[in-house]
Amino acid sequence: QGIETLPLRMDRHCENAQKVAEFLRDHPKVEWVNYAGLPESPDHSLAKKYLQGRASGILSFGIKGGQEAGARFIDALQLVLRLVNIGDARSLACHPASTTHRQLDDKELASAGVSREMVRLSIGIEHVDDILADLSQALDTAA
Repeated sequence: QGIETLPLRMDRHCENAQKVAEFLRDHPKVEWVNYAGLPESPDHSLAKKYLQGRASGILSFGIKGGQEAGARFIDALQLVLRLVNIGDARSLACHPASTTHRQLDDKELASAGVSREMVRLSIGIEHVDDILADLSQALDTAA
């Protein structure tokens, strides 16, 4: 697994993340999605201009039900790993309000750009159908 496989892996990260963002955008248990690959994103034109439309493998979304639903979502994941780092070949998820930022009050969370319903995803190179199935069952459990 040398450096020559990096472009192929990045293509897979970006393709998977695009499909995940579209799935989440259309899901009734999701309030919002932040992903530059979506046409409605304020950063979409920049992703097209500078990144050839490949908006990365990182996105965030707001789950209906706030912090409690976010924590339940994270706990319900089976394929997607619950880790706070990003950029792995495996899909990762973090709910900052109940993990990395749990000690902050509402004002401090807002200052850090974190809302109680926010879930951060780092989408990996697994088969996208497996990722979507896991996210779907976790959303059904959480909200």
